[in-house]
Amino acid sequence: MSALPACPSCGSEYTYEDGPLFICPECAHEWAKDGSDSAAQEEGLVVHDAHGNLLQDGDTVTVIKDLKLKGSSQVIKVGTRVKGIRLVEGDHDIDCKVPGIGAMQLKSMFVKKA
Repeated sequence: MSALPACPSCGSEYTYEDGPLFICPECAHEWAKDGSDSAAQEEGLVVHDAHGNLLQDGDTVTVIKDLKLKGSSQVIKVGTRVKGIRLVEGDHDIDCKVPGIGAMQLKSMFVKKA
């Protein structure tokens, strides 16, 4: 078994390979095998969908759970596709326009990359 590098962020020895990246399971830091960080990490904002896929500005996502809108009787149904998302910092980390409803913020844990 080949020796994998320790995590540059926390120093953990339990790193693993995932495609072109090394990943630390303890602090969730990801870095490229060639030693350079990805563009999303250079910006400091890394957002993953419900299945662990890396999200970027402009991606299209699909809602994976019925989401009730607070203060309204409307519901965002499962399977609703949202195009052209924008990543923001905070609890609700996706800024978007939901078809038929309008502008709002979503949590990345309730979407998957399309």
